[in-house]
Amino acid sequence: MDTKATIENRTYDEIRIGDSASVTRTLTPDDIQLFALLSGDVNPAHVDPAYAATDMFHKVIGHGMWGSAIISAVLGTELPGPGTIYLGQSLRFIKPVVPGDTVTATVSVVDKQDERHRVTLKCRCTNQRGEEVISGEAEVMAPTEKVHRPRMELPEIHVIRHEHYRALLKMAQGGEPLPAAVAHPCDGSAIAGAAQAAKAGLITPILVGPEAKIRAAAETAGIDITSFRLVPTPHSHAAAARSVALVTDGEAKLLMKGSLHTDELMSAVLAPAAALKTERRISHVYLMYVPTYPRPLLVTDAAINIEPTLEEKADIIRNAVDLAHVIGIAMPRVAILAAVETVNPKMHSTIEAAALCKMADRGQITGALLDGPLAFDNAISEAAAKEKGIVSEVAGRADILLVPNLEAGNMIAKQLTFLAGADAAGVVLGARIPIVLTSRADSIEARLASTALAVLLARAGTKAAPGS
Repeated sequence: MDTKATIENRTYDEIRIGDSASVTRTLTPDDIQLFALLSGDVNPAHVDPAYAATDMFHKVIGHGMWGSAIISAVLGTELPGPGTIYLGQSLRFIKPVVPGDTVTATVSVVDKQDERHRVTLKCRCTNQRGEEVISGEAEVMAPTEKVHRPRMELPEIHVIRHEHYRALLKMAQGGEPLPAAVAHPCDGSAIAGAAQAAKAGLITPILVGPEAKIRAAAETAGIDITSFRLVPTPHSHAAAARSVALVTDGEAKLLMKGSLHTDELMSAVLAPAAALKTERRISHVYLMYVPTYPRPLLVTDAAINIEPTLEEKADIIRNAVDLAHVIGIAMPRVAILAAVETVNPKMHSTIEAAALCKMADRGQITGALLDGPLAFDNAISEAAAKEKGIVSEVAGRADILLVPNLEAGNMIAKQLTFLAGADAAGVVLGARIPIVLTSRADSIEARLASTALAVLLARAGTKAAPGS
């Protein structure tokens, strides 16, 4: 039997003075978060990197607790091993342990007491530089019966910290709040989203819709809206038209969807009198942070364009590239998705993918690297791309996923959100102002992140210029 797949103890009679065992682990931010979650210890020295960086004493004590857990692992799995009863310990935390440090915990037997089979072990932890970070002793009751069992596999755990939401919010804060027309905010989530964005200093809400419904929704949600401007309208259609008019007249710099249907709002945006259209096709982009993916992921279009044409797909890419630039991705990699990674004349999406790549080669789409057709796995997994023999600067490292149609985009975005635990912020681009287009299922955090994204775009002056 493979000894790596098994776990075996050393009984009291087998243990000799001088016996030792070690375990090596690398500290990660997730380890600290899991320790805080398990213990309920939310000391900022553990969970706030900025605080921990300035408070060395607490960093030593806090992260030392993680080191003592490694010592416990040695005692419970190696020496003495399964069946050990931990009686006590005396440890000194000498140097700080920070994420990225590799710690080796070593225990050595220094004393045995036949009465009750007690064993005293010297404990020592060193970092990757050989520096001692923890020292002390532990006392255990060693097992008397031999244990030899398969080693249990631990579950894979991903910690979702929403730090990307906070980073996005921080990027958008600091400037003057932008006046935002909120169309038909007649339920608690819409009111709360606007109120939270105002509290964060992102926007100054202008609530547009039936006054009685808005006030009733605010009262039910327990939100004070007395400081917000309220523009009464008789119904949701009028609320959409009036909200767009506020933007057209320059009274609002952002447009936010409340509790009305997306079609109502977008019909008002696209109306000739609105003067919000440009030569660029309007499209929606999800900015997603997936716990298992190492970079931000933009998915487009999952909300506006049902079956976009080749020309419309080119604009959808341009809009997403604009957004990528605003959030700091200088040369985004665009993966044009299809079911396969080769051009198939029977699959229209593969032909359009090839055409879009050639358009980029000819300078018709700029500011990004394009490749396609690419299947989803080849777009986001370097291993999958390598297995298929795909040589590409985009494959496996995509920043932007261009989907073939709305159905595909909607499914991908919702699967990443609800199955993979992704954080998502959504915004509509291509009009003269960014539009916050949230769903009733979105959390307050998602609504706030979407608003922050729109504020960044508005301040950057991102819009479609004629001929762009």
